[in-house]
Amino acid sequence: MQRFFSESRHLLRLASPILVAQVAQTAMTLVDTIMAGQVSATDLAAVSVASSFWLPIILFVQGIIMALTPIVAQLNGAQRQKDIPGAVFQGCWVGALAIIPTMLLLYFSPLLLHFMDVEPALAAKTTGFLHAILWGIPAYVFYQLLRNYTEGLSHTLPTMFIGFIGLMINIPANYIFIHGKFGMPALGGVGCGVASALVFWAMAIAMFCYVRYAHIYRQCRLFTHWVQPDWQQIYRIVKLGFPIALALFCEVTLFTIVALLLSPLGSEIVASHQVALNFSSLIFMLPLSLGFAVTIRVGHSIGEKDPNQARIATLTGLGVGLMLALFTALFTVLGREWIASQYSQDLAVIALASQLMIFAAIYQISDTIQVVSSGALRGYKDTKVIFFITMVAYWGLGLPTGVILGLTDWICPKMGPMGFWIGFIVGLTSAALLLGIRLRVIFRRFAI
Repeated sequence: MQRFFSESRHLLRLASPILVAQVAQTAMTLVDTIMAGQVSATDLAAVSVASSFWLPIILFVQGIIMALTPIVAQLNGAQRQKDIPGAVFQGCWVGALAIIPTMLLLYFSPLLLHFMDVEPALAAKTTGFLHAILWGIPAYVFYQLLRNYTEGLSHTLPTMFIGFIGLMINIPANYIFIHGKFGMPALGGVGCGVASALVFWAMAIAMFCYVRYAHIYRQCRLFTHWVQPDWQQIYRIVKLGFPIALALFCEVTLFTIVALLLSPLGSEIVASHQVALNFSSLIFMLPLSLGFAVTIRVGHSIGEKDPNQARIATLTGLGVGLMLALFTALFTVLGREWIASQYSQDLAVIALASQLMIFAAIYQISDTIQVVSSGALRGYKDTKVIFFITMVAYWGLGLPTGVILGLTDWICPKMGPMGFWIGFIVGLTSAALLLGIRLRVIFRRFAI
C-alpha cells in the first residue's frame, strides 16, 4: 500500500501539468469557436469544418513522433544521457520528413469540399483557414518533438507553462486577425487559422529557448552540434510511432464517422450528441494525462532494468485512473441535466443529451482502462498491438454495433444516437479487455 501511495504521487506530479496543458490546448479551440461565431454562422462553421480536416492529419504526425517519449525515458532511466541528443535529433529528422507531405495534404484537402455540396462561402473560408494554418505545421511538429523530449526526462512543467503562453497569445491574435485590428485585414474565421499558425511558432520558439538554455537540460547538451540522419534509428522511431499514429487516427475518425451517420437524423439529435461528446472529451483529459505519465514512469523503469517498478507504475496508474473515473462518472450522472444546460437552452437537446450522458458515464470506466493501458504499453515500446486492438475494438466491434442498434431494426427498434453510444461502450470495453490481456503478456515477458 505504501508503494501504491508513493507511486501515485509520482504519477500525479507528472500528470497534473500535462492535464493543465491539455486544458489550455482545448481552450484554444474553444476560443476559436467562440470568436469566429461572433462574426457569423458561416465563419463558425468554417472553423469547425476545417478542424475536422486538419486535426486528424496533424494528430497522425504527432502520433509518430510520440515514440520519442518512451525512447528518451528509457535512455534516461538507463543513465545514458549522452545518447539522448542523438535520439532527439533523429526524431527531428523524422518530423522534417513528415512536414512537407503534411503541408501538401492540408493544402489540397479542401478539394474534398467540392464533392460534399458545400456552399461556396463556407468552402472559401474553410480553404482559407487550412491554407493559413498549414504554415504553422513546421513549428507544431518541432514543438511536439521538444515536448516529448522534456516529458521523456520526466519534466512536464514546461508543457504546462508553454501551453498557457500559447493560449495567452491566441486570444489577442484571434482578435487582431478576425476583426482586422492594427492595420491587419479583417479575415473572419480565416483569421483563426492565421492566429493558430503564429501561436504554434511562438510555442516552438519558447520551448526551444527553454530546453537550450535551462540549467536542468545542460547535461544532455541538445543541439550543440549537427547530427547526420541515421536511417536505421529513423526507421526504429517510425516503426515505434507509426502504430501509435494509426491508433490515434482510427479513434478520431471513428467519432467523425458517427457524427456524419447521425447528421440525417436532425439537428436536435446531432446537437445532443455533440454536447455529450464534447463533455466526454473534456473528462477524457484526466485519464489521457495519466496515460502520458504512466508512459514516462514505465519507460524510465524499463531503462533502469527494473521491470517490477514498471509493473507497479502500470497497476498504480490503473488504480488511480479507476478512482478518478468513478468520481467523474458519478458527477456526470448526478449533474447531467445541469451540464447539458450549459451547452444549450433547447429543452429537447438538454433532455436527449442528459440521457446520452448516462452512457458517457458508463464508458468513462472502460475509457480510463484502455488509455492508461495504452500509455503503459508505449512505455514498454509495445505499440504495434495498440493499433491492431484499436482497429478490432473500435471499427470491428464498436462501430458495427452502433450502426446496427442506431440505424436498423435488426435486433430492436432503431435507437438513434443511443445505439451509437452503446457501440462506443462495446468498443472501449473490448479495447480495455484486450489491452489488459496484452499487459499481462508483457508483465510475464519482462519478468523472465
